[in-house]
Amino acid sequence: MMDDVGAHAGAVYLLSPEDAVLEMAVMAGLPRAFAAPWERVALAAPVPVADAVRERRLVWVAGEEDMARRYPRIAVVLPYPFTIAALPVIRADTVYGAVFATWPGSHPPELSDAEHAALVAACDRLALRLERAAEAGRPVLPEADFLGPSAMAGTTGAAEAAQLAARIPDGLCALDVNGRVTYANPAAAELLGRPARELLGGKPWNTLPWLNDPVYEDRYRAALISQHPASFVALRPPQDWLTFRLYPSRSGLSVVISPARGAGRDKPAAEPGRHPAGLVAISHLLNLASALTEAVSVTDVIDLVADEIMPAVGSRTLAVLVPEAGRLRLLGHRGYPDPSAAEHYDGIPLSAPRPSAQALATGVPSFFETREELETIYPARVATPDGMSAWAFLPLIASGRPVGTCVLGYTEPHRFPADERAVLTSLGGLVAQALERARLYDAKHRLAHGLQSALLPHSLPRLPGLEVAARYLPGTQGMDIGGDFYDLIRTGQDTDEDQAAAAAPAGVQAAAVIGDVQGHNVTAAGLMGQIRTAVRAYTAVGRQPGTVMASTNLLLIGLDVDLLASCAYLHLDLPRHRALVARAGHPQPLLRVPGGTVHVLDIPGGPLLGVDPAAVYPTSAVPLSPGSVLVLYTDGLIEAPGVDLDRALAQVADRLESSGDRPLEELADRLIEETAAGSPDRGDDIALLLLRPHR
Repeated sequence: MMDDVGAHAGAVYLLSPEDAVLEMAVMAGLPRAFAAPWERVALAAPVPVADAVRERRLVWVAGEEDMARRYPRIAVVLPYPFTIAALPVIRADTVYGAVFATWPGSHPPELSDAEHAALVAACDRLALRLERAAEAGRPVLPEADFLGPSAMAGTTGAAEAAQLAARIPDGLCALDVNGRVTYANPAAAELLGRPARELLGGKPWNTLPWLNDPVYEDRYRAALISQHPASFVALRPPQDWLTFRLYPSRSGLSVVISPARGAGRDKPAAEPGRHPAGLVAISHLLNLASALTEAVSVTDVIDLVADEIMPAVGSRTLAVLVPEAGRLRLLGHRGYPDPSAAEHYDGIPLSAPRPSAQALATGVPSFFETREELETIYPARVATPDGMSAWAFLPLIASGRPVGTCVLGYTEPHRFPADERAVLTSLGGLVAQALERARLYDAKHRLAHGLQSALLPHSLPRLPGLEVAARYLPGTQGMDIGGDFYDLIRTGQDTDEDQAAAAAPAGVQAAAVIGDVQGHNVTAAGLMGQIRTAVRAYTAVGRQPGTVMASTNLLLIGLDVDLLASCAYLHLDLPRHRALVARAGHPQPLLRVPGGTVHVLDIPGGPLLGVDPAAVYPTSAVPLSPGSVLVLYTDGLIEAPGVDLDRALAQVADRLESSGDRPLEELADRLIEETAAGSPDRGDDIALLLLRPHR
């Protein structure tokens, strides 16, 4: 496949149906370590092969910028210029896995038709072989990776080439795709300070302590992935600076070593005894850290660890525990066939001789590679009730204090080499910070929603002759709380203007109000409650709509909160079939008259509340015949980034006009649902109040 499309690397993933995980079966052209964070990929993971399987289509990423925009986690770990195509392996609606192929960043930004056809044909051939293997009952297992021939193996005139290289004063090395030295000329041995026999077969950053730095290994990785030459300057103690120039191909790299001239001499020599973290471990942590930055709530953290981290580390189960009232409380768990198996962690005293409690108490992680290893320390009756065969108990430490324990379980005995223990220990710190942040967010979220729930009306009064429906939809960004509000108030008396009309018929008098306080936080919600209370108070004493707005404006200015608010206030005079309206910078109401025609009510108004203490808010009379629908809304219903307000308002009017005479509850649902579906990432909340006088 790679030869047909000129790709320099690729891999095959097979789907594990019981785990809904893609597992790498074979890789070609690059060391598997480069893809270590994605050895096992959850189907829900935001990576190209998972997207290809979920969506059953080709996924093409055209380079660094495209990768950073669509797959930022991968871009953090592999910040190199390359393109990638991922395709599902499917036959007769059965998904077997996925493949990907990569090209240097110099590849054109679009995949050619010939390349696309060749990739699809290769996937079809692979799917056919996998189908036949399944029918024959032959399990398909991972195979050795295809890394290409050694740089000088099997070449014609190898002896002559070696003699030629020996006469060159610069150092020449050949590295295979895994970074192992397959050839070094005498000049290279002299410049590196090691005999050639000690260099052969090893990786330079492992053989030479002064090259044991992820920065240098990263240059080798960048050259292989991008297929572009790379270089770096390193200090060979005590004072010899060397320049390394790397020239990649599909079979490995050729390295030219020469004394450095001038630049790049500010990097200190490696400290004796210092062993920097391996680049594979760093890649793992970068990937996991990028994923955890997306978690907002506690549920997000647990879901992300389950979907992204468990496949990466190969664990089958997860339990997250937090201290509460002297005991461990099970915050969440995933992967247990029997959910009750995880519940034995819940309620364990913090002082109990259990690995989950002791990891939290001591701050030291515990790793048990077999059941027997665990039971030599802890009694069998308390040590292994969850049915797993290997465990990692990771203390979650944030800001120097323990916040919980993360328990990873494995169905089979599992070795924890030193590098994996280091990754898991660091992972515990990342999860702890995300969990602490998420619990704080959840606490604020509950507080804010409790406040907003208390301030918004739980129900609207039922008034004779008036049908009412209201909706509130929080924004999807931030804390899902805002300052939008609505209310319906039965006044029980006429306004001053009404009292002047001696011949006025008796009937229900009411006030409706809708508003939007600037901001999406607790402050905005609190101010919303104050404004709503003020409007109710001014309504109770029988003030006209314009006076209610002016009085509320003065109140807001007097509070000195540096927030503004829009508002529309209506006095509903049902016997006279009209509404008296005053606006303070609020969107124009919509009126659907009997028969279906919708009008945007161009009502004069005053400025936003909180701007001008001398502001005047004129009152306008609007006919409100029986069967009409008056729609009051906040700007979240029509405002969205890049959307023209007039066009958005016209779309709402069209939906209102085509809705017929359905009940207001159904109409409110339709208006809200269609707006929500069109703007899933709303930055603003929406309040909606519908009023219809009966015939």
